[in-house]
Amino acid sequence: MLRAQGLSYQQIADRVNAEGLQYRTSSGFRFPRRHEADLVGLMLTQTPMSGWHERQGWGVMTQAAALFDPTGLTEILKARLPYLRSDTLRRVADVVNALIVARSTCHSALAPHLPGTSSTAAKLRRVERCLQDEQLGDAEWLHLLLPLLPPGKLILVLDRTNWEHGRHDLNLLVLGVVIAGFTLPLVWMALPHGGSSDMALRQRLVARLLGHLPARRWKVLVGDREFIGADWFSFLRRRKVKRCLRIRVDTLVDGARVDEAFADVQIGQTVGLFDKAYVYGNLMQVVVTRSPSGDLVALATDLPIWETCALYRQRLSIECTFSSMKSRGFGLEDSTMTQPDRLERLFGLLILAWVCCLRVGVWQAEQRPIPIKAHGRKARSVVQYGWDALVVAVRWATPMCQTYFSLLNQPFSAPGAA
Repeated sequence: MLRAQGLSYQQIADRVNAEGLQYRTSSGFRFPRRHEADLVGLMLTQTPMSGWHERQGWGVMTQAAALFDPTGLTEILKARLPYLRSDTLRRVADVVNALIVARSTCHSALAPHLPGTSSTAAKLRRVERCLQDEQLGDAEWLHLLLPLLPPGKLILVLDRTNWEHGRHDLNLLVLGVVIAGFTLPLVWMALPHGGSSDMALRQRLVARLLGHLPARRWKVLVGDREFIGADWFSFLRRRKVKRCLRIRVDTLVDGARVDEAFADVQIGQTVGLFDKAYVYGNLMQVVVTRSPSGDLVALATDLPIWETCALYRQRLSIECTFSSMKSRGFGLEDSTMTQPDRLERLFGLLILAWVCCLRVGVWQAEQRPIPIKAHGRKARSVVQYGWDALVVAVRWATPMCQTYFSLLNQPFSAPGAA
């Protein structure tokens, strides 16, 4: 740091002027961008300004230094969202970095990890302003997430995650894309009640994503037994979305109950109808298997029999995502946020932090594969693998930090790609 070398402010100004004229303050002093890190240190070490210092514009220089983001995340956000204010983008970057370091959504846990020397109360207000910012809506999250999708057809998964805070039931309906064994959420909605979603909300969520990701990119939509019904099935058919949806065993298929018609199916056996049948008024293929626990699994689908069961197993990827966002990861349940719009913004910020870890983990695994333990499973998940590297870089603002965040400019590889 220049100030740490014992130089006066005028000597510092003379020195940087002699090295290059790249950066100007209102006083006329110019500083090369390579000295911005020194200016940050100067901001933390300088004594209270005298009248001469104020006239020379040192206050302007200090403010510019405070806006410098050593992680580079602000610039990446600005490239995707150029119409948003710089202070909004910086708040988003600061909160995302705090989520990565703190691994908690509790405001009081996030505040100490925000940059700057302001009080904890001021930092808490900064977190709150970020969650109250109406500029951060559905379109903004999609602008940030869609460029990460791999090329080709995509497997979409629909599911809910819910938890309780006091007497409040917090319930999120999430639709995302399967990537690297996880589901990357693309659109989500805070439900105004606990329990299952209704058809109108599902239709609104799917239509919202179809407005940005056309149906020709959707290989299939996978969902559990909650997402059934004649109107729902018909809606997906009209929107040209292929379906792979689990149905209840008491569902009638051409007038016969599934559990009665397929009662003789054995564990590990997969059977299907010779011809398509009417399921909830829609002509579909029915594929039935029995799980290792003995449960009958019946799927209504538009796909060939031999693809259906393998694709339906991809539904578990969204459970892995929810697990890594809750108690095993970023502490989604730690938040006291109950207002639906703010809860949706919090989830969006959490997804940005989470996908940074996933993207870094995938890249790290390509360089150095995750070790396999004796029981045959990986020593840690891809998200955890990425977090291990990213948290050190963010916490200490190492040179690798910008390298890691620059990976957000590269889409994930298609499944099976080298």
